[in-house]
Amino acid sequence: MIKVKKHGVILDPTSHDFEDSGVFNPACMQVGKEVHMYYRAFSKRKRSVIGYCRLDGPLKVVERLNRPFIKADGEKEQSIEDPRIVKIGKTYYLTYVAFDGKHVRIAYAQSKNLKQFTKKGIISPEISYDEAEDEFRSCKGQLKERYFLFEAYYKDRNGKDTLLWDKDAILFSEKIKGKYALLHRILPDIQVVYFNDFKDLTLKYWKEYFYHLCSYIVLESKYGYESRNIGGGCPPIKTDKGWLLIYHAVDDMDRGKIYRAGAALLDLKDPTKVIGHLPYPLFEPTEPWELNGVVNNVVFPTGHAIFGKDLYIYYGAADKRIAVASVNLKKLLKELVKYP
Repeated sequence: MIKVKKHGVILDPTSHDFEDSGVFNPACMQVGKEVHMYYRAFSKRKRSVIGYCRLDGPLKVVERLNRPFIKADGEKEQSIEDPRIVKIGKTYYLTYVAFDGKHVRIAYAQSKNLKQFTKKGIISPEISYDEAEDEFRSCKGQLKERYFLFEAYYKDRNGKDTLLWDKDAILFSEKIKGKYALLHRILPDIQVVYFNDFKDLTLKYWKEYFYHLCSYIVLESKYGYESRNIGGGCPPIKTDKGWLLIYHAVDDMDRGKIYRAGAALLDLKDPTKVIGHLPYPLFEPTEPWELNGVVNNVVFPTGHAIFGKDLYIYYGAADKRIAVASVNLKKLLKELVKYP
Protein backbone atom coordinates (compact mmCIF):
# COMPACT_ATOMS: atom_id res chain seq x y z
CA MET A 1 0.00 0.00 0.00
CA ILE A 2 1.16 3.51 -0.78
CA LYS A 3 2.52 5.40 2.24
CA VAL A 4 0.97 8.73 3.16
CA LYS A 5 2.44 11.08 5.74
CA LYS A 6 0.12 13.19 7.85
CA HIS A 7 1.53 16.57 8.90
CA GLY A 8 -1.31 17.51 11.23
CA VAL A 9 -3.50 20.59 11.56
CA ILE A 10 -2.35 23.87 9.99
CA LEU A 11 -5.50 25.96 10.49
CA ASP A 12 -7.94 26.11 13.42
CA PRO A 13 -11.13 28.10 14.00
CA THR A 14 -10.71 31.51 15.61
CA SER A 15 -12.88 33.72 17.83
CA HIS A 16 -13.97 35.78 14.82
CA ASP A 17 -17.69 35.33 14.41
CA PHE A 18 -17.48 34.23 10.75
CA GLU A 19 -15.23 31.24 11.58
CA ASP A 20 -15.80 30.45 15.24
CA SER A 21 -17.18 26.96 14.58
CA GLY A 22 -14.98 25.52 11.85
CA VAL A 23 -12.50 26.13 9.03
CA PHE A 24 -12.24 23.36 6.46
CA ASN A 25 -12.40 22.17 2.82
CA PRO A 26 -9.97 24.68 1.28
CA ALA A 27 -9.40 25.58 -2.36
CA CYS A 28 -5.65 25.91 -2.93
CA MET A 29 -3.68 27.67 -5.64
CA GLN A 30 0.08 27.23 -5.71
CA VAL A 31 2.15 30.11 -7.10
CA GLY A 32 5.84 29.25 -6.86
CA LYS A 33 6.61 28.49 -3.22
CA GLU A 34 3.38 30.07 -1.96
CA VAL A 35 -0.02 28.47 -1.52
CA HIS A 36 -3.09 30.70 -1.56
CA MET A 37 -5.86 29.05 0.43
CA TYR A 38 -9.56 29.93 0.16
CA TYR A 39 -11.35 27.92 2.80
CA ARG A 40 -14.86 27.35 4.04
CA ALA A 41 -15.37 29.34 7.24
CA PHE A 42 -18.30 28.13 9.33
CA SER A 43 -19.92 30.15 12.12
CA LYS A 44 -21.91 29.17 15.19
CA ARG A 45 -24.85 30.78 13.39
CA LYS A 46 -24.67 27.86 10.93
CA ARG A 47 -23.60 30.04 8.01
CA SER A 48 -20.57 29.64 5.75
CA VAL A 49 -18.41 32.16 3.90
CA ILE A 50 -14.98 31.89 2.30
CA GLY A 51 -11.91 32.84 4.32
CA TYR A 52 -8.36 33.36 3.12
CA CYS A 53 -4.83 32.57 4.23
CA ARG A 54 -1.44 32.28 2.54
CA LEU A 55 1.24 29.68 3.10
CA ASP A 56 4.99 29.99 2.65
CA GLY A 57 5.90 26.51 1.53
CA PRO A 58 3.50 23.62 2.08
CA LEU A 59 2.88 24.02 5.81
CA LYS A 60 3.63 27.49 7.20
CA VAL A 61 0.76 29.99 7.42
CA VAL A 62 2.20 33.51 7.07
CA GLU A 63 -0.93 35.57 6.37
CA ARG A 64 -4.57 35.21 7.36
CA LEU A 65 -7.50 37.58 6.97
CA ASN A 66 -9.58 38.38 10.06
CA ARG A 67 -12.69 38.92 7.94
CA PRO A 68 -14.49 36.97 5.21
CA PHE A 69 -12.73 37.00 1.85
CA ILE A 70 -15.94 36.26 -0.07
CA LYS A 71 -19.32 36.74 1.59
CA ALA A 72 -22.61 35.04 0.88
CA ASP A 73 -25.14 37.40 -0.64
CA GLY A 74 -28.57 37.11 -2.15
CA GLU A 75 -31.50 34.83 -1.54
CA LYS A 76 -29.75 31.85 -3.14
CA GLU A 77 -26.53 32.36 -1.16
CA GLN A 78 -27.27 32.13 2.52
CA SER A 79 -24.05 30.13 2.70
CA ILE A 80 -21.21 29.55 0.27
CA GLU A 81 -19.37 26.30 0.73
CA ASP A 82 -16.51 24.03 -0.36
CA PRO A 83 -14.63 26.11 -2.97
CA ARG A 84 -12.19 24.70 -5.53
CA ILE A 85 -9.87 26.72 -7.72
CA VAL A 86 -7.99 26.25 -11.00
CA LYS A 87 -6.19 28.49 -13.45
CA ILE A 88 -7.10 28.22 -17.14
CA GLY A 89 -5.05 30.50 -19.35
CA LYS A 90 -4.66 33.77 -17.44
CA THR A 91 -7.88 33.43 -15.46
CA TYR A 92 -8.52 31.85 -12.06
CA TYR A 93 -11.86 30.09 -11.68
CA LEU A 94 -13.30 29.49 -8.22
CA THR A 95 -16.25 27.09 -8.14
CA TYR A 96 -18.35 26.68 -5.01
CA VAL A 97 -21.69 25.57 -3.61
CA ALA A 98 -24.39 28.17 -2.97
CA PHE A 99 -26.83 26.99 -0.28
CA ASP A 100 -30.11 28.73 0.46
CA GLY A 101 -31.14 26.62 3.45
CA LYS A 102 -32.86 23.95 1.36
CA HIS A 103 -31.34 23.79 -2.11
CA VAL A 104 -27.74 23.53 -3.28
CA ARG A 105 -26.55 25.16 -6.49
CA ILE A 106 -23.22 25.32 -8.32
CA ALA A 107 -21.78 28.83 -8.71
CA TYR A 108 -18.45 30.31 -9.78
CA ALA A 109 -16.29 33.41 -9.59
CA GLN A 110 -13.33 34.68 -11.62
CA SER A 111 -10.11 36.53 -10.87
CA LYS A 112 -7.01 37.71 -12.69
CA ASN A 113 -4.86 38.24 -9.60
CA LEU A 114 -6.13 35.99 -6.76
CA LYS A 115 -6.97 39.12 -4.76
CA GLN A 116 -10.30 40.23 -6.17
CA PHE A 117 -12.90 37.76 -7.39
CA THR A 118 -16.00 38.63 -9.39
CA LYS A 119 -19.01 36.41 -8.86
CA LYS A 120 -20.42 35.19 -12.16
CA GLY A 121 -23.53 33.49 -10.86
CA ILE A 122 -25.23 30.10 -10.78
CA ILE A 123 -24.39 27.55 -13.47
CA SER A 124 -26.36 24.53 -12.27
CA PRO A 125 -29.95 24.15 -13.53
CA GLU A 126 -33.07 25.21 -11.67
CA ILE A 127 -34.54 21.75 -11.96
CA SER A 128 -36.10 19.56 -9.31
CA TYR A 129 -34.68 16.17 -8.47
CA ASP A 130 -37.99 14.75 -9.66
CA GLU A 131 -37.71 16.40 -13.10
CA ALA A 132 -34.03 15.57 -13.50
CA GLU A 133 -34.69 11.94 -12.68
CA ASP A 134 -37.24 11.80 -15.48
CA GLU A 135 -34.45 12.81 -17.87
CA PHE A 136 -31.72 10.46 -16.74
CA ARG A 137 -34.20 7.59 -16.42
CA SER A 138 -33.45 7.10 -20.13
CA CYS A 139 -30.14 5.65 -18.90
CA LYS A 140 -31.76 3.46 -16.26
CA GLY A 141 -30.45 0.27 -17.77
CA GLN A 142 -26.93 1.66 -17.52
CA LEU A 143 -27.18 3.59 -14.25
CA LYS A 144 -26.98 1.79 -10.94
CA GLU A 145 -30.17 1.71 -8.89
CA ARG A 146 -28.60 3.93 -6.24
CA TYR A 147 -29.12 6.96 -8.50
CA PHE A 148 -32.85 6.49 -8.12
CA LEU A 149 -32.64 5.61 -4.43
CA PHE A 150 -30.90 8.93 -3.72
CA GLU A 151 -33.50 10.75 -5.81
CA ALA A 152 -36.27 9.20 -3.70
CA TYR A 153 -34.35 9.97 -0.50
CA TYR A 154 -34.04 13.71 -1.20
CA LYS A 155 -37.65 13.99 -2.33
CA ASP A 156 -38.84 12.28 0.85
CA ARG A 157 -36.54 14.31 3.09
CA ASN A 158 -36.87 17.79 1.57
CA GLY A 159 -39.98 17.64 -0.59
CA LYS A 160 -40.79 16.86 -4.19
CA ASP A 161 -39.71 20.36 -5.26
CA THR A 162 -36.13 19.87 -4.00
CA LEU A 163 -33.62 20.98 -6.62
CA LEU A 164 -31.18 18.42 -7.94
CA TRP A 165 -28.53 17.80 -5.27
CA ASP A 166 -25.47 18.44 -7.44
CA LYS A 167 -22.22 19.32 -5.65
CA ASP A 168 -18.41 19.08 -5.82
CA ALA A 169 -18.06 21.14 -9.01
CA ILE A 170 -14.40 21.24 -10.10
CA LEU A 171 -12.97 22.44 -13.39
CA PHE A 172 -10.09 20.71 -15.12
CA SER A 173 -7.11 23.07 -15.35
CA GLU A 174 -7.18 23.07 -19.14
CA LYS A 175 -9.75 22.56 -21.84
CA ILE A 176 -10.28 19.06 -23.18
CA LYS A 177 -10.87 18.84 -26.93
CA GLY A 178 -11.37 22.58 -26.98
CA LYS A 179 -14.06 22.66 -24.28
CA TYR A 180 -14.26 23.45 -20.60
CA ALA A 181 -14.58 20.25 -18.58
CA LEU A 182 -16.37 20.40 -15.24
CA LEU A 183 -16.44 17.53 -12.77
CA HIS A 184 -19.54 17.37 -10.60
CA ARG A 185 -21.35 14.86 -8.44
CA ILE A 186 -24.88 13.58 -8.82
CA LEU A 187 -25.04 10.86 -6.20
CA PRO A 188 -23.57 8.27 -6.05
CA ASP A 189 -20.81 8.83 -8.67
CA ILE A 190 -18.65 11.53 -10.30
CA GLN A 191 -19.59 12.90 -13.73
CA VAL A 192 -18.19 15.40 -16.24
CA VAL A 193 -19.95 18.01 -18.37
CA TYR A 194 -18.31 19.72 -21.36
CA PHE A 195 -19.22 23.17 -22.71
CA ASN A 196 -17.83 25.93 -24.92
CA ASP A 197 -18.85 28.85 -22.72
CA PHE A 198 -20.41 29.20 -19.28
CA LYS A 199 -23.43 30.88 -20.84
CA ASP A 200 -24.15 27.59 -22.64
CA LEU A 201 -25.13 25.96 -19.34
CA THR A 202 -28.84 26.64 -19.76
CA LEU A 203 -31.70 24.50 -18.48
CA LYS A 204 -32.13 23.11 -21.99
CA TYR A 205 -28.44 22.21 -22.16
CA TRP A 206 -28.56 20.45 -18.80
CA LYS A 207 -31.72 18.51 -19.67
CA GLU A 208 -30.10 17.17 -22.81
CA TYR A 209 -27.03 16.27 -20.73
CA PHE A 210 -29.11 14.46 -18.10
CA TYR A 211 -30.79 12.45 -20.84
CA HIS A 212 -27.35 11.03 -21.70
CA LEU A 213 -25.95 11.04 -18.15
CA CYS A 214 -24.70 7.46 -18.37
CA SER A 215 -22.22 8.56 -21.07
CA TYR A 216 -20.56 11.11 -18.77
CA ILE A 217 -19.70 9.08 -15.66
CA VAL A 218 -16.05 9.60 -14.79
CA LEU A 219 -15.71 7.38 -11.73
CA GLU A 220 -18.12 5.00 -10.05
CA SER A 221 -18.30 3.99 -6.42
CA LYS A 222 -16.89 0.49 -6.56
CA TYR A 223 -15.07 -0.65 -3.44
CA GLY A 224 -16.14 -1.20 0.16
CA TYR A 225 -14.81 2.12 1.41
CA GLU A 226 -16.97 3.82 -1.26
CA SER A 227 -20.14 1.90 -0.39
CA ARG A 228 -22.42 4.93 -0.04
CA ASN A 229 -21.00 7.32 -2.63
CA ILE A 230 -17.96 9.15 -3.96
CA GLY A 231 -17.47 12.81 -4.88
CA GLY A 232 -14.91 15.22 -6.25
CA GLY A 233 -12.00 16.28 -4.08
CA CYS A 234 -8.97 18.15 -5.41
CA PRO A 235 -8.84 19.56 -8.95
CA PRO A 236 -7.43 16.92 -11.31
CA ILE A 237 -3.65 17.03 -11.66
CA LYS A 238 -2.20 16.59 -15.13
CA THR A 239 0.66 14.07 -15.20
CA ASP A 240 2.41 12.14 -17.96
CA LYS A 241 0.41 9.08 -16.86
CA GLY A 242 -3.01 10.77 -16.94
CA TRP A 243 -5.19 13.03 -14.82
CA LEU A 244 -4.63 12.24 -11.15
CA LEU A 245 -7.86 12.60 -9.21
CA ILE A 246 -7.87 12.74 -5.43
CA TYR A 247 -11.50 12.39 -4.34
CA HIS A 248 -13.59 11.67 -1.27
CA ALA A 249 -15.39 8.41 -0.60
CA VAL A 250 -18.17 7.74 1.89
CA ASP A 251 -18.85 4.46 3.63
CA ASP A 252 -21.99 3.74 5.63
CA MET A 253 -20.97 1.86 8.76
CA ASP A 254 -22.88 0.80 11.84
CA ARG A 255 -21.34 3.77 13.67
CA GLY A 256 -22.32 6.20 10.90
CA LYS A 257 -20.73 7.62 7.76
CA ILE A 258 -16.96 7.65 7.35
CA TYR A 259 -15.32 9.97 4.83
CA ARG A 260 -12.02 8.80 3.34
CA ALA A 261 -9.69 9.99 0.57
CA GLY A 262 -9.36 7.94 -2.61
CA ALA A 263 -7.20 8.17 -5.73
CA ALA A 264 -7.80 7.41 -9.40
CA LEU A 265 -6.02 8.00 -12.71
CA LEU A 266 -8.01 9.16 -15.74
CA ASP A 267 -7.20 9.27 -19.45
CA LEU A 268 -5.89 12.68 -20.56
CA LYS A 269 -8.11 12.92 -23.63
CA ASP A 270 -11.19 11.19 -22.22
CA PRO A 271 -11.56 11.35 -18.41
CA THR A 272 -14.40 8.81 -18.51
CA LYS A 273 -11.71 6.20 -19.24
CA VAL A 274 -10.23 5.06 -15.92
CA ILE A 275 -6.58 4.00 -16.05
CA GLY A 276 -6.22 3.19 -12.36
CA HIS A 277 -8.44 3.17 -9.26
CA LEU A 278 -7.04 2.37 -5.81
CA PRO A 279 -9.01 -0.47 -4.20
CA TYR A 280 -8.12 0.88 -0.76
CA PRO A 281 -8.30 4.39 0.74
CA LEU A 282 -5.40 6.73 0.13
CA PHE A 283 -5.90 7.83 3.74
CA GLU A 284 -8.69 7.81 6.30
CA PRO A 285 -9.66 9.29 9.69
CA THR A 286 -7.26 8.01 12.33
CA GLU A 287 -6.17 11.09 14.26
CA PRO A 288 -8.17 12.83 17.03
CA TRP A 289 -8.75 15.94 14.85
CA GLU A 290 -10.19 13.71 12.10
CA LEU A 291 -12.27 11.50 14.35
CA ASN A 292 -13.94 14.25 16.40
CA GLY A 293 -15.29 17.61 15.30
CA VAL A 294 -18.42 19.22 13.91
CA VAL A 295 -18.91 16.05 11.84
CA ASN A 296 -16.96 13.06 13.14
CA ASN A 297 -14.88 10.64 11.07
CA VAL A 298 -14.12 12.91 8.13
CA VAL A 299 -11.13 13.56 5.88
CA PHE A 300 -12.29 15.62 2.90
CA PRO A 301 -9.54 16.49 0.35
CA THR A 302 -10.09 19.65 -1.70
CA GLY A 303 -6.71 21.26 -2.47
CA HIS A 304 -3.17 20.32 -3.43
CA ALA A 305 0.33 21.63 -4.06
CA ILE A 306 3.53 20.00 -5.27
CA PHE A 307 6.83 20.60 -3.49
CA GLY A 308 9.81 18.59 -4.64
CA LYS A 309 8.79 14.98 -5.17
CA ASP A 310 5.77 15.16 -2.90
CA LEU A 311 2.12 15.93 -3.48
CA TYR A 312 0.64 17.81 -0.51
CA ILE A 313 -3.08 17.27 -0.01
CA TYR A 314 -5.06 19.83 2.00
CA TYR A 315 -8.23 18.52 3.56
CA GLY A 316 -11.04 19.26 5.94
CA ALA A 317 -10.70 17.31 9.18
CA ALA A 318 -14.02 16.50 10.85
CA ASP A 319 -15.52 19.73 9.40
CA LYS A 320 -13.57 21.60 12.06
CA ARG A 321 -9.97 22.16 10.95
CA ILE A 322 -7.66 22.09 7.95
CA ALA A 323 -4.93 19.47 7.91
CA VAL A 324 -2.30 18.30 5.44
CA ALA A 325 -1.05 14.94 4.19
CA SER A 326 1.67 14.22 1.65
CA VAL A 327 2.61 11.36 -0.65
CA ASN A 328 5.40 10.76 -3.14
CA LEU A 329 3.79 11.62 -6.47
CA LYS A 330 5.81 9.23 -8.61
CA LYS A 331 5.14 6.32 -6.26
CA LEU A 332 1.42 7.09 -6.18
CA LEU A 333 1.21 7.04 -9.98
CA LYS A 334 3.16 3.80 -10.08
CA GLU A 335 0.76 2.28 -7.55
CA LEU A 336 -2.33 3.42 -9.44
CA VAL A 337 -1.42 1.74 -12.72
CA LYS A 338 -1.38 -1.59 -10.85
CA TYR A 339 -5.14 -1.41 -10.52
CA PRO A 340 -6.67 -0.80 -13.98
